[in-house]
Amino acid sequence: MDTLTIPPTNDTRRGSLACVGMGMTLGSHLTPLARSHIEQADVVFAALSDGIVELWLQRMHPDVRSLQPCYAEGKSRMTTYRQWVDLMMTEVRAGKKVCGVFYGHPGIFAWSPHKVIEVARAEGFAAHMEPGISAEDCLYADLGIDPGRFGCQHFEASQLLFYERRIDPTGYLILWQVGLVGDLSLKRFSTGPAYRQVLVDVLSQDYPLDHEVIVYRGATLPIQRPEIRRMTLRDLPGARITTEETIVLPPATPLKQNLAIRARLAALDEESSTV
Repeated sequence: MDTLTIPPTNDTRRGSLACVGMGMTLGSHLTPLARSHIEQADVVFAALSDGIVELWLQRMHPDVRSLQPCYAEGKSRMTTYRQWVDLMMTEVRAGKKVCGVFYGHPGIFAWSPHKVIEVARAEGFAAHMEPGISAEDCLYADLGIDPGRFGCQHFEASQLLFYERRIDPTGYLILWQVGLVGDLSLKRFSTGPAYRQVLVDVLSQDYPLDHEVIVYRGATLPIQRPEIRRMTLRDLPGARITTEETIVLPPATPLKQNLAIRARLAALDEESSTV
């Protein structure tokens, strides 16, 4: 019996997309599955600011295209991120198997991976995200923090200023991108002490000015060690803070028991024990 062969049509979607995380420390954090996506791709796009990391990636694939040249002084980062989406989607639409490589976890503090996957799926292409070890994961390990002990709140520092958010000082407070705090333009790569003073003024509503602040940066190369600095909250405006550094405020007040709920639960325990 002859086999019916259906010729390909213009509607066939051959292109695909995978956004993967490199982890934070070169080489040691890359998962086998993320590596396989890189090696099997037709083209690899890299959002990596470190030239050493990019050279290492080029050893795994002959066609690695850096996304870093899309940045420019005075240019909105959102414009840059949309260009990243367009560059990746151009190759997906051309039928290529595309891999986007991002620092840490590709879905954490990264607009473009989420957006390009959304666009690709809306157009009928296979697209997914592979997780990676993030700066948050490294922070817990390097600072010896168990987020389940007192709880953690995470905020992008500018968002904490732009909106009315409720801080719980009985848990850890982790602030990201403090080096850019207060930037409304999305065009700057840093803001100065006056902007951090606004942040301190907001935080001082829940924390004393002599409260400890931890400035943390994880290691990105195997030969490096994490950078950990400690200071008081009042000293934060005058400190040198880069965009790669994260601010951690330990709990300022002890947990307070909810006596009414505990009594209610105790009554339920007693009731169930008599059934």
